[in-house]
Amino acid sequence: SSIRMTTSTVLRIESENLSIMSFFFGNSAEIEIQLNADKRKKAELKLENGEKEKAFLYYDGEAVTGKVHVRLKNAGRKLEHYGIKVEFIGQIQLFYDRANSTEFTSLVKELAPPGDLQRSTSFDFAFQNVEKQHETYTGINARLRYFIRVSIVRRMSNVVKEHDIAVHTLSSYPDLNNSIKMEVGIEDCLHIEFEYNKSKYHLKDVIVGKIYFLLVRIKIKHMELAIIKRETTGSGPNMYHESENVTKYEIMDGAPVKGESIPIRLFLAGFELAPTMRDVFKKFSVRYFLNLVLVDEEDRRYFKQQEIQIWRKGPTKKTMAAIEADMTKKLGD
Repeated sequence: SSIRMTTSTVLRIESENLSIMSFFFGNSAEIEIQLNADKRKKAELKLENGEKEKAFLYYDGEAVTGKVHVRLKNAGRKLEHYGIKVEFIGQIQLFYDRANSTEFTSLVKELAPPGDLQRSTSFDFAFQNVEKQHETYTGINARLRYFIRVSIVRRMSNVVKEHDIAVHTLSSYPDLNNSIKMEVGIEDCLHIEFEYNKSKYHLKDVIVGKIYFLLVRIKIKHMELAIIKRETTGSGPNMYHESENVTKYEIMDGAPVKGESIPIRLFLAGFELAPTMRDVFKKFSVRYFLNLVLVDEEDRRYFKQQEIQIWRKGPTKKTMAAIEADMTKKLGD
């Protein structure tokens, strides 16, 4: 004979299972982390799977404050714990070595000492003047993240919740920003000179340049300029290099002649770029190169790479003055 189970039977069994679990392990809880950031801008965070989410944006030195809500799943039953803590963590993960993530920032505050939680409770937390010297980043093999982690320490298994934030690092205009001039050639066949207006570009900048053909004795079919992002992770024998084309831009179609010059104008604002990051805690680097490629009629490729630096532009003096005036007004209020 078959056993017929109704919805009410299933619910009753699930309820009994929960009661048995509660008897052996005590009450359980859900954690919600709420940042004091209603008026704060949001920025995109790239996740490991390539998807993006919006997160509140912070800068170096800013406080990170908020509330932690602990909600008991079974009202009327106490939650036994060995302490509740909140942490602010800066962490680097290498995707091929997840067991050895590096925490370069770790701040801890106790929310509750060991004891019993009788009812759902909220706790305030504040991390003041938090150092956030590196930008949040997710690449091919590396991830740098900042997050709040709340832990309810328990005998069997901890209840843990994490909440990521976005961090941008701002720079001012470089004191020195020399133009790039280089000559490339194949003896008695090709001699070109290329020039870019500077070597350091902010994320919304425009690359302006020119290419001069001083000698052309091979038949050039077309010429393209690419921005290559190179991510380096690890060190020594465990060092990995990953390159990806950010964009490829055809700057000439057809054969050039001696004395001809080709202008270059490439807007960076439309591309997904992060600032240049050099040897971050000896774990990873992110560098950018301009790659000039010439293709002849036999599809042979001639190329020359030149490194450039990408940086995130901070507020202008006018913007800074407005921020300071707003802060003075708030203090006065």
